Amino acid sequence: MANLKDLKSRIASVKKTQKITSAMKMVAAAKLRRAQEGAEEARPYAVRMERMLTSIAKSVGDTEGAPKMLTGTGGNRQLFLVCSSDRGLCGGFNGTIVRETRKRLRECASNGTEFMIITIGRKSRDLLKREFNDKIVASFTDIGRRGVEFDEAAEVADKITDMFEAGEFDVCTVIYNKFQSAISQIVTPRQLIPFNLANADDGEDETAEKTDSPRAVFIFEPDEEEILEDLLPRNIATQIFQALLESSASEHGARMTAMDNATRNAGDMIDGLTMTYNRTRQAVITKELIEIISGAEAL
Repeated sequence: MANLKDLKSRIASVKKTQKITSAMKMVAAAKLRRAQEGAEEARPYAVRMERMLTSIAKSVGDTEGAPKMLTGTGGNRQLFLVCSSDRGLCGGFNGTIVRETRKRLRECASNGTEFMIITIGRKSRDLLKREFNDKIVASFTDIGRRGVEFDEAAEVADKITDMFEAGEFDVCTVIYNKFQSAISQIVTPRQLIPFNLANADDGEDETAEKTDSPRAVFIFEPDEEEILEDLLPRNIATQIFQALLESSASEHGARMTAMDNATRNAGDMIDGLTMTYNRTRQAVITKELIEIISGAEAL
C-alpha cells in the first residue's frame, strides 16, 4: 500500500496536470472559433471557383488545345499532399490522416504505381518517413502558426505546379481533415490535378434552386483555353488554402476535445486518489489507536 506522502504528492501532480489541460482546452476553444469562421467563410468561394471551372471545362472538352491540368497527361504517377499539424495533443487528428495516407501509398506500392509525397506539418512527416522516407520530396512546417494565409497555400501550389510542368507526376491528391464539428472531422481525399469535374458536383449547395429554365450561353474573351491556363493553377492554390483552413479548424476542434477528455480523466483520477488517501490515513489512525489501547491494557 502506498504511503500517505506518496499519495499526497501524486494528487498534487495530477492537479497541476489538470490545470494545464484545462488551460489548453480554453486556448484551443478560442482558436477554434476563429478557425471555424475562416473555414466556413472560404467554402463558398472554393465551391464557386470549381463550379465556374467546370462550366468552362465542359465547353472545352478534350480538345487538342486544352491544358494538361484539365485533361491530364495520360499517366498514373501519383503525388500525395498530406495536411497534418506541427504539434500533438490533438487526439486522433494526425493518426487518421496518416492511416488513410498509408493505405493509399501501400495500394500504389502493391500495384506498382510510382508515387511521391509532400507533407504539411511535422507530424505527418515524422510518421510517414519511418516507412516512406525516400518518397517524401518536400515538407512544409509552421504553416498556419499565426493563422492560415493564402500566401502559404500559394507557395505549396507553386511547388506542385512546377513539379507538374517538369513532368514529375501525373495525378495530385490532397488528403486533409474536413471540419464538421468540434468532435467530428472527416478525412477527405481531393484530386487537384487533373481537374476533377466531379468535385464541383460534390460542392453543390443543398439550398440551390434547381429549375428547368434554359441556361445562359457565355461568350469568353479571351478564349476558354487561355482562361483555363490562368485559372487552373489559381484553383490549385484556392483548394489547398481551403484544405489548410479546414485542417486548422479540425486540429483545434480535436485538441479542444482531447484536452476536455484529459481534464475529466484527471478529475476522476484525483477523486480516486483522494479516496485512497483518506482510506489509508484512516487505516493509519486506526492502527495507532489499536497500539495505544493495547499498550494501556498491558499496563
